[in-house]
Amino acid sequence: MNAYPGPSLLTLASSLLLFACSAYVGRCRMKWGIKAPATSGHPQFEIAYRIQMNTLENTVAFLPVLWVFALNLSSFWATLLGGGWLLARVWYALAYAHDPKTRGAGFVLSMLCFAALGLGGAWGVLRGLLG
Repeated sequence: MNAYPGPSLLTLASSLLLFACSAYVGRCRMKWGIKAPATSGHPQFEIAYRIQMNTLENTVAFLPVLWVFALNLSSFWATLLGGGWLLARVWYALAYAHDPKTRGAGFVLSMLCFAALGLGGAWGVLRGLLG
């Protein structure tokens, strides 16, 4: 096997991040006695739920651009930018859980990495079509 494993590892790590966010929601449900299907109650549960949903929404958009970039431009750079996205999402989640007002920097960094992957991937596809 000659393929660079970085994007595959990031895909797995993203799944683990989603699992961790889900587990945090579950712990908060139990801690504050919030019965499913409720999505409101204690403020910390609502924060955990928003972290999970925001992370899920971002991951759904991230994975396609990661792979388009990796397959059409560079697996190595996709791994670096994707790793930045993943670390920024962890930073976002931890900051949000601690104090929602501090989540901005992690969000901005993840969006910058996402934008670079999206634009780079689009460039790689266009270059392939034109060349």
